[in-house]
Amino acid sequence: MASLISETFPPKPQFNPDRDIPDLSGKVIIVTGGNTGIGKQTIRALLSKNAKVYMAARSKAKAEAAIAEVSKSIRLSLPRGVTGKDALFLQLDLANLDSITKAATEFMNKEPALHLLFNNGGVMVPPPDQITSDGYDLQFGTNVLGHGHFTLCLLPALLAGAKSSSDGKARVINTSSNAATMINKIDFDTLRDGPQRKKMGRVNLYHQSKLGNVVFSNELAKRYGSEGIISHSLNPGSVKSDLQRHAPSLLLRLFGWILHPVEFGALTQLWVGTSPETINTNGGYFIPWARVGKMPK
Repeated sequence: MASLISETFPPKPQFNPDRDIPDLSGKVIIVTGGNTGIGKQTIRALLSKNAKVYMAARSKAKAEAAIAEVSKSIRLSLPRGVTGKDALFLQLDLANLDSITKAATEFMNKEPALHLLFNNGGVMVPPPDQITSDGYDLQFGTNVLGHGHFTLCLLPALLAGAKSSSDGKARVINTSSNAATMINKIDFDTLRDGPQRKKMGRVNLYHQSKLGNVVFSNELAKRYGSEGIISHSLNPGSVKSDLQRHAPSLLLRLFGWILHPVEFGALTQLWVGTSPETINTNGGYFIPWARVGKMPK
């Protein structure tokens, strides 16, 4: 309970992206779900530190609008005459395994190495009739299977990224939630549509998907840590964003007061993805704002 309270009402952040993120020149980064919310804030911070960033998103129109918005905000903050970098669009539908394979292939045809992957995108409590193109529960299929397949497809680029980095590491940052602590196992009978899935309900299906993010992150660290891949999971905090678009209005009215501005939501994953402090703790779990956490067993 103490941990839940601390993560819901975290202390003032000590991490300042403008001050603390090192220069990222030469780094190639992908952020999934980067056209909105926490992902968009993450991309803005990375671009301002000279990284080459791909915004992986389903809608080209929404991504291009977000890229233009981010670019404008960065240019306004730079000295006169300095233009900064633009994010690059990568078509990705995390609810379609073929689309994911195609996106990874397209990226690797353009880039020999990937240094940092933010598995940031996701869905939360969508209508219960929604499933992925491949017949999986939309939340687990998008949040876990989609990101897992994308990461594994990108392994050659991540391994090349580790080899080309001065520290010999590439990082995979998996955005989870404190919802992962609300459930203690994954029920594989609920991953496809059927009676068990309907019985579990969309809120517990969301909790299960967030636990799945942690499980995947830890297993990736275990399997590929010796080859230079660092994998972490995190709770970004209680943040007001487009993620809650399907949440019941009554729930938002009751608990909306605890939601923080979206800018805070990017802090923890930016710290985990760029700080030297987190590179020697493979398989770690982190909490808001930019603190080391402990995932309950």
